[in-house]
Amino acid sequence: MTRCPECDAEIDLDEDEVEEGEILSCPECDSELEVTQTHPVHLIVLSEDEDEDEEATDDEESSVEEEEEDEEEEEEAE
Repeated sequence: MTRCPECDAEIDLDEDEVEEGEILSCPECDSELEVTQTHPVHLIVLSEDEDEDEEATDDEESSVEEEEEDEEEEEEAE
């Protein structure tokens, strides 16, 4: 038996039926949980802030790549 790290509800998971990296949802509090270990099963809460941080990082990387492409095009034009 595993417990939700957010609300401490019991979650019935079989070690042989889950994989590391798998995303689950707590039946009590609806938190998204990631399996970080399978023997024994260990869960962490995936917060919405992490998703927003990843999106912000992706946006920043895209902006940098676009700026570099613009600079390369300007150099080629000269």
